[in-house]
Amino acid sequence: MVSAILLAGGSGSRMHSEKAIQYIEVGGVPLIVHALRTFRESPVDAIILVVRPGDEEYVRQEIVRPYGSAKVRAIVPGGKERFDSVWEGIEAIQAFGSGRQEAGNTADSAAPAEEDIILIHDGARPFVSVEMIRASIEAARQHGACTVAVPVKDTIKVVDASGFGIDTPDRSTLYQVQTPQTFRLSWIREAHRRFRAEPRPGITDDTMLVEEYLGKKCFTVPGDYRNLKVTTPEDIILAEALL
Repeated sequence: MVSAILLAGGSGSRMHSEKAIQYIEVGGVPLIVHALRTFRESPVDAIILVVRPGDEEYVRQEIVRPYGSAKVRAIVPGGKERFDSVWEGIEAIQAFGSGRQEAGNTADSAAPAEEDIILIHDGARPFVSVEMIRASIEAARQHGACTVAVPVKDTIKVVDASGFGIDTPDRSTLYQVQTPQTFRLSWIREAHRRFRAEPRPGITDDTMLVEEYLGKKCFTVPGDYRNLKVTTPEDIILAEALL
């Protein structure tokens, strides 16, 4: 089975809005609906929506009922931090019985071809495509872990605490990471379990969990510069223009 966690637990703080980012209308519909529609048309079998605590009924009535599909298997409240919300989504997948891998299969064992796959996507990225999702699923089946990413366009400087540039990395090796990030379910669940038992600072996304806690490499899948994350009023203007 292929499952997707859509993270829709953001606030409106950086948007300077009382309404949460995912509910602001873009193109005449709530922002989260764009990603939800794309995942509905993709090879994904089941969708878990992780929302702000207390928003479950609102999302069920105002988002899933008018715009969603039977693929939405659960609407669950998120946690304090992003990693907590992802964990709640993983637990929801386990709860409805997506696991079909053989007993005893672990993150360090050879994975069967049919092992469950999980995609983790920021609901505030409305322009994910079915092609990205399909490519991510195939890459995760082959490599175990992957992320959508695009080459950086600008020169990047490493700057010290005094504001002086101290290094200029080779731009050809630098990529801007997007979502979805996609994994064998056993890998990402074990990485999160270890992280929760022994948190380390400086980890910013799920691929880093797999790299740091499992020692696994993550493949990069070509993304799209239009696959932006909407977080500020300027992003809303850009999203409307892209639509």
